[in-house]
Amino acid sequence: MAYEYTGDAASELVAAYRADESPFPTDNGRTYPRRDYLRDEPTLLKQLLFPRCWNATDLVGDESAVRERLSQLGDCMHKGVTAASGRGPAAARRLVDDLLDGLPAVRRTLKKDAEAAYKGDPAAKSYCEIIRSYPGFHAVMTHRVAHRLYEADAPEYARELTEYAKSETGIDIHPGATIGEYLFIDHGTGVVIGETATVGDWARIYQNVTLGALHFEEAEGDDHALAKGYKRHPDVGDHVVIGAGSNVLGAIEIGDHVSIGANSWVTDDVPDHTSVYVADHPKQTRKSND
Repeated sequence: MAYEYTGDAASELVAAYRADESPFPTDNGRTYPRRDYLRDEPTLLKQLLFPRCWNATDLVGDESAVRERLSQLGDCMHKGVTAASGRGPAAARRLVDDLLDGLPAVRRTLKKDAEAAYKGDPAAKSYCEIIRSYPGFHAVMTHRVAHRLYEADAPEYARELTEYAKSETGIDIHPGATIGEYLFIDHGTGVVIGETATVGDWARIYQNVTLGALHFEEAEGDDHALAKGYKRHPDVGDHVVIGAGSNVLGAIEIGDHVSIGANSWVTDDVPDHTSVYVADHPKQTRKSND
């Protein structure tokens, strides 16, 4: 193993595990059925972020074991960053060091996401169910790590991780998107959140929602290429609910405390404390098959 982690995240994570309180799992006796993955990063991330839910209770009181697991994850990421970005080993190591140093903060944010899912879903029975089973939580977990890579100018490797999460969950969050705290993506299949989108705190998003672009600009001097690096996607405020099948498109502003009903098509700004919904539903006709 070429990479060895030497930072402070191991001691911080061990302290965080010990500080866990109900409703998060606090016992170390659980053993779950094995799940196999085609790449190592998702498994290592899950074990480091929520060891009691992923058969990694050996980490809970053992800083050296956490440090070893961080080194395993760091080795994967070091190879990924070096290969995808062309950085030299020293520059890639600094980037990975910074990312692993930030895992305790990522874990604190993910606990808030689990809380939002539990409070936002009447079907949720426990936090551990959310952490292990909810595709929205898995996608957001990967995104919160990938976004840090994106901001550290390693977008290619960040995209690899989020594309893998999409193959697992059916949820496509570009690593460039900026996501607030307490995000809950319920059901999740078909959700798309574009690169320049922002989402505030306590947002709840249902399946088949797109936070996408409405129009594309062409690159100057090339009729076959689209321009890059400009604002294309919506900014969504705090305490926003977006119903299933809705499309929120363009560089528009969705205010705070907004409710967007299912199957809405939104291409203009929406002020605070507003509900948007389809007013005239198609009439349903029934006839006997006899």
